[in-house]
Amino acid sequence: MKKVDFDNLILFENEDYLVINKPPYLSSLDDRHEAQNILDLAKAHTPDAQLCHRLDKETSGCLVIAKNPAAYRHLAMQFESRKVNKVYHAVVEGIKEFSDELVDRNLLANNKGIAKVSKDGKPAQTVFTTLKTYYAHTLVECKPITGRLHQIRVHLAYLKSPICGDTLYGGNPLYLSSIKRRFNLKKETEELPIMQRVSLHAYSIGFKGLDDKEIFVNAPYPKDFKVLVNQLEKTS
Repeated sequence: MKKVDFDNLILFENEDYLVINKPPYLSSLDDRHEAQNILDLAKAHTPDAQLCHRLDKETSGCLVIAKNPAAYRHLAMQFESRKVNKVYHAVVEGIKEFSDELVDRNLLANNKGIAKVSKDGKPAQTVFTTLKTYYAHTLVECKPITGRLHQIRVHLAYLKSPICGDTLYGGNPLYLSSIKRRFNLKKETEELPIMQRVSLHAYSIGFKGLDDKEIFVNAPYPKDFKVLVNQLEKTS
């Protein structure tokens, strides 16, 4: 992965917090297989930087970074009391009409980092609302109330609406040939999925700053997610 310009990722900054639009494929924390990660980039910008939460490596979007210990504690308390408003967008398989659909199913993660619905797991709740339906797919707004590992992905799979490209939880890669009529692939060419990752983006986040004023930030779709939604728009 080419060197990331951290300043270009910043969506919001004040004396206490940074909110960035995390690119896909960039780890939040140290990754033995990668030369760079968000935490190191943030520390180069602000030496006392701490990540207030994490996004999966493949997931893009809003990520909050505290610039000092007081700011970190302030937001950690809001996460603990479930007062942080997080909204994700996901493209899922099938035509789904969700309207504030609450999934309240405990999740249990194994030592390989794979989660499943289990009564022995930790409480997990997510609310889903349909934003737009297409020919055979749906753009869904996901509001996690808790913050368990792979929560949105597993809860959508539980609703029989796996996220496109999420092969770990039953989703299939989405190819242009499957949605575009008269699609011709050049001979001797292997078709690649429109999006080569899980179709999930952390769209917005809202929380209170140290002065108790509301901070609300939206993250524009990255290029691959935008291309996917545009293709679905054209073929719906």
